[in-house]
Amino acid sequence: MSLEQSKAAKRRFDQGAFHSRYFVGHGIDIGGKPDPLGRYAGMFAQMQSVRTWDLEDGDAQHMAGVLDDTYDFLHSSHCLEHMIDAREALANWIRIVKPGGYLVVTVPDEDLYEQGRWPSAFNPNHKWSFTIYKRESNMPQSVNVLELLMDVGALVDIEKIELQRDFYPETLPEELADHTKSPVVESSIEFVLRKRQRQ
Repeated sequence: MSLEQSKAAKRRFDQGAFHSRYFVGHGIDIGGKPDPLGRYAGMFAQMQSVRTWDLEDGDAQHMAGVLDDTYDFLHSSHCLEHMIDAREALANWIRIVKPGGYLVVTVPDEDLYEQGRWPSAFNPNHKWSFTIYKRESNMPQSVNVLELLMDVGALVDIEKIELQRDFYPETLPEELADHTKSPVVESSIEFVLRKRQRQ
């Protein structure tokens, strides 16, 4: 069982912005099972509620049935890489957040998590690999996060983009290591967006 969200929650607890801005009000956690953000609602005092959205709720790429401007914040941990069209999914995730609300999205880094192997050695359902930015990648389904966010730049302000490599071993073992099985290692990219107010 992957506990990537729980690893991030411990790190985020020490960052004031998650308490004062990002996790404030009523939110939705896309792809939250089996490690939902809602289990930590009491740790973030201004988080009033979090709806977990997973496979049984519908296709996370389209978010059909969820009205525009519904949630104060959106969280998604290691879900965007499973979407058939990552760009369309992100656009719909932005659509359902209220103007002024935040999106906190984490995706696996293609060098740290995928360790340069494709298809994914650890999750055959990954349709995309992610890097913050490279001019060229040896991964055939590579997404530059900077370019992805430029595509939605008219809708959001970029609050932050950060490589998460907490407790990442600098020397990899000869065999590939699945970091989702580690209780401490993060090998991901986290980006936070704020939906622009309408003019």
